[in-house]
Amino acid sequence: MAPSLSPIPVKEQTGMRHLAIDLETYSPVNLAKAGVYPYAAHREFEVLLFGYSIDHQPPTVIDLARGEPLPAEILAALVDPGVVKVAHNAAFERICLTTYLHRHHPDLLEEGVFLDPGQWRCTMVWSAYLGLPLALDDVAKILSLPVVKDPRGRTLIRHFCTPNADGEQNLPESDPAGWEAFVAYNARDMEVETAIHTRLAKHPVPSGEWENYALDQRINDRGILLDHTLVHSAITIDTKHREKLLARATTLTGLENPNSPAQLKTWLNEHGCNMDSLAKTDVAAALETATGAVRDVLELRGELSKSSVKKYQAMHHAAGADGRARGLIQFYGAGRTGRFAGRLIQVQNLPRNYLPDLDTARTLVHTGDADALELLYPSVADTLSQLVRTAFIPSRGRRFVVADFSAIEARVIAWLAHEHHTLEAFRAGKDLYCETASRMFGVPVDKHGPNAELRQKGKIAVLACGYGGSVGALTAMGALAMGLKEAELKPIVDAWRAANPRIVMLWADIEQAAITAITTRRTVRLRNLRFTFEAGMLFIELPSGRRLAYVKPGLGENRFGGTSITYWAWVRTANGHSSKPMAASSRRTSSKPSPATSSPTQSAPSRPPVTRSSCTSTTKSSSTTHTTAPPPSTTSATSWPPPPTGPRGCRWTRTGSNATTTAKTDPPPADALLRNFRRTRALPYGVGL
Repeated sequence: MAPSLSPIPVKEQTGMRHLAIDLETYSPVNLAKAGVYPYAAHREFEVLLFGYSIDHQPPTVIDLARGEPLPAEILAALVDPGVVKVAHNAAFERICLTTYLHRHHPDLLEEGVFLDPGQWRCTMVWSAYLGLPLALDDVAKILSLPVVKDPRGRTLIRHFCTPNADGEQNLPESDPAGWEAFVAYNARDMEVETAIHTRLAKHPVPSGEWENYALDQRINDRGILLDHTLVHSAITIDTKHREKLLARATTLTGLENPNSPAQLKTWLNEHGCNMDSLAKTDVAAALETATGAVRDVLELRGELSKSSVKKYQAMHHAAGADGRARGLIQFYGAGRTGRFAGRLIQVQNLPRNYLPDLDTARTLVHTGDADALELLYPSVADTLSQLVRTAFIPSRGRRFVVADFSAIEARVIAWLAHEHHTLEAFRAGKDLYCETASRMFGVPVDKHGPNAELRQKGKIAVLACGYGGSVGALTAMGALAMGLKEAELKPIVDAWRAANPRIVMLWADIEQAAITAITTRRTVRLRNLRFTFEAGMLFIELPSGRRLAYVKPGLGENRFGGTSITYWAWVRTANGHSSKPMAASSRRTSSKPSPATSSPTQSAPSRPPVTRSSCTSTTKSSSTTHTTAPPPSTTSATSWPPPPTGPRGCRWTRTGSNATTTAKTDPPPADALLRNFRRTRALPYGVGL
């Protein structure tokens, strides 16, 4: 038990304001599969090394594994709201230290309570906010820091932080030299994290974003309750069902492993069904003409290829002792834009359910009645997939209330561009897809009336074209799978852009504002957007106050001879090799036809000459209004230095802007637009999402 500590705040004793932390830990739990909460909750979990730096001073490493105690001032600082705790991927350190305090210093943190995330700052989130990668070593290389991670780290972590081949922990005394290298590795990580924090301090994250981060962490700490009976039954039913399917496939084909693509393709070819691929779409196409045993085998292949229980398996791994899954959401998982990302179970990508008797199917699975399930439903795998959402359940006496923004992307872009027809359709509660199709094709469109078949074209156009998308975006969003023909795609793009001229103009005005900010280094205001160039970064401040960051912006020449905006971005390559930066093309800032941003092989429709709106460029001492900003075509992307070398499988690349054209007038107030914005429905206890 730790000695009793003085209640006097640490800051009054030592003046400490900032405590950077990096831990090295051990647990037999697979961190990637289970997440940090089950990882730290395991009885064999322990903190091995505690590296820290007080107020950016040289780091200190406490060797807890060999009995060194944590200083009293550090223990007190962990729970002192006056001391800001900083770490890279701070959620890991915070949850691990929560368990550490529960077990070794319960006087500082009572059981069941997590360390307050409001007292923590995460340099990984900070990096994502600035459009930088998330990994510590990647950030260090991008920022060209004088200190980088020790390359021996992966080997050392694998040796000391995970079980060995015998399932046992490698203790420090088993490899004294390796342990000393491990301690040095931890100290090096502390140096890198401190250097990153110092560099990022030039571009602070707004306090409101840290409040959002703390809220995200509290949501993750609370977690969500799982119906474990349903989860375990689903896994069991799927396992037995797959065994039956494989046995039948073996009987039909005589193959040793009919689930092997190579063996199965050979068998199919021998039986007159030549297939180069067993992808879902290829199997579906072959089923249209297949007969007899070939058809039966293809149907079995389709059923076996469905990953119906991966979500259930993820739930099983992520569940804590109290039945709740935690750590399912990653704040700023999508760098720069700030979108949340799913982790572990991937709750942002759950299968839809459309069974009319969902409750009946759920009851059968819940009770483990596999025979009845196979008898009543044509596809066991599909039925299990549809029940995934119902595995999330509210606590007893409570219910889930599910809310969703209605057509959020279309509303915002229309509000920014002041696209009157779209805004009026929203205010009147009309079907946006019908209204868009009506403007595109010049005829009335009603969902259940005249020209109803055009609504689908209006829908896919709204979803794909609002942010500069063209034929490639339509294809990526499933236009062909929805029944549209390839020859129809470009006319749809043309029609949508002709029906939404203010949105099309908005693209170019935004691009021009960015070019002006980059070339003049002045602040540029475009309606309620603000463009600034600060210390090698281009920032676009949104109406909410959030800023989008673009690293090392510049101007280059695209493949069409026009001016393109370029910036550094971290891209994974398929061949596993790093390469030099490239300048990706943007649209031409002229009245000539512009290339499709989403499909380099397609041409975007031509548009009339754009009359650009005025945007104001300001400096501290003057204010100048620019109606046009000459694009300095003398700056080429090739003048930039080569990129820093990244880890295997990555490269630095110059990414071109995808913007194009803009609007002339100020947008209307948002309050009128946001009426009837949400769709909500309440679910009774036990039904789930």
